[in-house]
Amino acid sequence: MAINPFRAPSMSSFFDNIRSTRLRAIFRRGELALVVLAIFVGIAAGFFVALIGAITTKLHVMFFGVERLSSSDLSGWIVLAGPLTGGVILGIVIFVLSKTRKKPMIDPIEANALHGGRLSLTDSMIVCLQNIISNGFGASVGLEAGYTQVASGVASKLGVNLKLRRGDMRILVGCGAAGAIAAAFNAPLTGAFYAIELIIGTYTVVTLAPLIVSALVATIVAGLMSQHGLSIDILGSSVVTPPDYVPAIFLGAVCAGIGIVLMQAVSFIEETARKSKIPIWLRPSIGGIVVGALALISPQVLSSGHGALHLNIDADMTIAGLAGLFILKAAASAISIGSSFRGGLFFASLFMGSLLGKIFAVCAPYIGYGDTQPIVYAVIGMSAFAAAIIGGPLTMTFLALELTGDFQITVLVLAAVMTTSLVVRTTFGYSFATWRFHLRGESIRSAHDIGWIRDLTVGKMMRADIRKEPVSIGLATFKEKFPLGSTQRVIMTHDDGRYAGMIIVAEIYADPMERDSTKISLETYLRFKTDVLLPTMNARQAAALFDATESEALAVVNDKIENRPIGQLTESHTLRRYSEELDIRRREASGEI
Repeated sequence: MAINPFRAPSMSSFFDNIRSTRLRAIFRRGELALVVLAIFVGIAAGFFVALIGAITTKLHVMFFGVERLSSSDLSGWIVLAGPLTGGVILGIVIFVLSKTRKKPMIDPIEANALHGGRLSLTDSMIVCLQNIISNGFGASVGLEAGYTQVASGVASKLGVNLKLRRGDMRILVGCGAAGAIAAAFNAPLTGAFYAIELIIGTYTVVTLAPLIVSALVATIVAGLMSQHGLSIDILGSSVVTPPDYVPAIFLGAVCAGIGIVLMQAVSFIEETARKSKIPIWLRPSIGGIVVGALALISPQVLSSGHGALHLNIDADMTIAGLAGLFILKAAASAISIGSSFRGGLFFASLFMGSLLGKIFAVCAPYIGYGDTQPIVYAVIGMSAFAAAIIGGPLTMTFLALELTGDFQITVLVLAAVMTTSLVVRTTFGYSFATWRFHLRGESIRSAHDIGWIRDLTVGKMMRADIRKEPVSIGLATFKEKFPLGSTQRVIMTHDDGRYAGMIIVAEIYADPMERDSTKISLETYLRFKTDVLLPTMNARQAAALFDATESEALAVVNDKIENRPIGQLTESHTLRRYSEELDIRRREASGEI
């Protein structure tokens, strides 16, 4: 079915129609309403997957003259010119964005972890456009990042307009990602568990229904509009015996080690590019030249690698040929991502994993495991390596099941991906996405919601109606203004309004007062002179400061420079609010709300 990208439905008119209070109330009533919303999100996800796929295929045909770059026999100037052209175009886009958009664009994982599922639809469209340019001109990146970004952006926009609760927003964003991956691979279970493991971060009974519905609907819509998906045919059936787990587990460990090296290679290239002071808009052009040069050796490094995977999965190749192709693809992918091409490593990791599996299959007879079909090891390696890079062991297990339809092989895949996941988490601790967050200074190890802690700030919890006086008023005047029992604490300031300290009223009246009160300075009773809270601190930071100072209450100042008191916060109120929010998150995770 031909797809016209200029006939997409108007998003603004659609969202304008759902702004009524009555309609918002209907969609905030419970699980069934969330399932209904998941249907709409699934339709959008399926539509955009088909649309993006059609656009990139059209670019491949227009520029290269073929539909599947990585399985073509292209050579000569065209394979060098393609990535370079894409780098130039993308550099122009990046240059314009650097002048017009200052805020960083976030992805669905970051949106769900830190921002309660809030994701800019405009930014998502921009990311999708960059992904199309990158993949369409041959850069070694996949389209899955664009799929999930735009589908999750639509879902988030829908949730914002309906004013959904934080937990429902996160589920709806997960529905967008689930639909996108399901439609891309014709694999509903893979899409659903991708959302559970990578986008939402937890599994509950409440989340499962909308995710499955969105994945199924997106798969149907994409199937009606275009032929998407991947399948692997296994000849005959296999019976798994206990000894078969040994090579699968070993292969999983190998994939984990190589995956960690690849993730660090991408980071090294990005860091090198930053230290070189090459303008960010120029980096894609340089990266395009290098990728094009690698494509002169083998065009299979171009684009995401769908065609190359089909071409090599059954091919009879030597270890040298497989290893050489793996190194070329790994280098092309790392350089593409490191030089600011936009995209992901989802499908590239599947392709590279299949090569690792076939290398292992060639070596298997030498260690006593020569009876297994090489394609079986290719599937195991494909899933294990993707689990190392992307994360989500169950996601990759279900992908193997849906691609092959062979439960026996899936059992071996499960053993391999669990080994991979365990090795990566214990030795490295990050997937590709969360590792890049770590390099930016974000403490995100998954999409599990930690943003609520940052939202629970001192500025939101403090009392602004504070009692404050200048230190210069003297003890006698202070006692006249604040008799015993009138208040517990008074915040004292210098004459210029800067914070001086806090006085506990009871301590003044507990003093024997044998000295002349007119000669006693209030500064004698000042406490916590330098221990103050800032309104931007979160509840966890405030609780840590209370514990360090052993205080029951602290003053809140506007900033460290002006140091003017604007409020007061007690330890008991902080802990109570923190416990309340923690209980809400627990109830959401357990499916109670």
